Amino acid sequence: MASLGTDHPAIARPTPLPRMYLVWLAGTQASLLGDAALYFALGWAATAHGGSTAALVLTAVTLPRALLLLLGGAVGDRFGARRVLIVGDAAMLVTTLGLAVATYRFGTPVWLLVAIAALIGVVDAFYLPATGSMPRRLVGPAQLPRALALRQAGGQVAALLGAPLGAVLIASTGAAGAALLDAGTFAIVLVVLVCVRPAFDVEQAPRDERLATGAVAGVKLAFADPILRPALLLTAVAAGCLLPVASLLNPLLTRRHGWDAGAAGLVAGGQSLGMIAVALLITRRGLVRRVGVGAALGLCVAAVGIAGIALAPTITVAVIAGIVVGIGSGLFACHIAPLVLTGVPDTHLSRTQALLTLVQTVALLLANNVLGALADGTGPSTATILCAAAVGVAGVAGLLNSPMRRVLRPQ
Repeated sequence: MASLGTDHPAIARPTPLPRMYLVWLAGTQASLLGDAALYFALGWAATAHGGSTAALVLTAVTLPRALLLLLGGAVGDRFGARRVLIVGDAAMLVTTLGLAVATYRFGTPVWLLVAIAALIGVVDAFYLPATGSMPRRLVGPAQLPRALALRQAGGQVAALLGAPLGAVLIASTGAAGAALLDAGTFAIVLVVLVCVRPAFDVEQAPRDERLATGAVAGVKLAFADPILRPALLLTAVAAGCLLPVASLLNPLLTRRHGWDAGAAGLVAGGQSLGMIAVALLITRRGLVRRVGVGAALGLCVAAVGIAGIALAPTITVAVIAGIVVGIGSGLFACHIAPLVLTGVPDTHLSRTQALLTLVQTVALLLANNVLGALADGTGPSTATILCAAAVGVAGVAGLLNSPMRRVLRPQ
């Protein structure tokens, strides 16, 4: 991957992002709001059965996703991301409606949580690579970093609103209400996808290329690149030690302190607030000059916040620590995304996104089970401190990596 050029965002007012991209983004953010509420509701229901059971439910999402992701990326490059997204949204609409009926009838037993989690994981394997490649298909290269930062901000707004909304729904209507909300948002984004057409012609993978061959080619391309390789490794550490803080360790810490579901939602919301602030700042002012350094510094900041959540004596301190985690996570995500997406051929967009998601999924698959067992055995505070240490070490390693330090922001 060649080094990227520099830009000076203060010299001229940024060109407005394409209307078609903004329409697509609005639809996807509506869906993310429903997802965030449902995931919080399911996560809270799962932690009622203990840390190991909660980890099992999370594993039911990550395992089928990990097994099918590379195939999902190859399908997206072969048949087109938009087609895959339409099918995926229709499938999730049916799934969430079925979940609403089932939870109203049976409640939230472990078997139902595991079954729904597995269905979500299968659809994600095809959906996530396709949706990750859509900004490149709707926005020109010069505007891509800003578009990705705006998408990051929108996603975190959804998470900020979704976590407390999920807590409210759990208290008032149970998981069935969260499932119905998610179904409604899938219906919205399905209509948007039918109307939206990619603005840029993106070359698809050859029709005569076998899907398995195409999947392997995507892996070879990424791991042969001196920039993508360390970027994938840092992403794996961030996924394994950052994501479980919100989805697994935060609810367990909340229960250990004797706080209610609203407290867990506030901490998760604080993390989203920090990410939103960083993403909006980058949308307006642009990336830092050295993109790899910005990503690595983000991990270092996040490590401090994770330690704060582990040791927080009050809800207020935990929320502040969550904001710090969000600031670090936002710095990392907003710098790593354009670094990866702008450095691959058009024919490998979905496959690269699939691999990026795969390393996160595998890391989660291992980390959720290890951290869940560790939390049961030694307490959630110990597991959270170990996450902080791992993220901090990864951040320092990124700062010391020469190819990462040399990557400059795009024009």
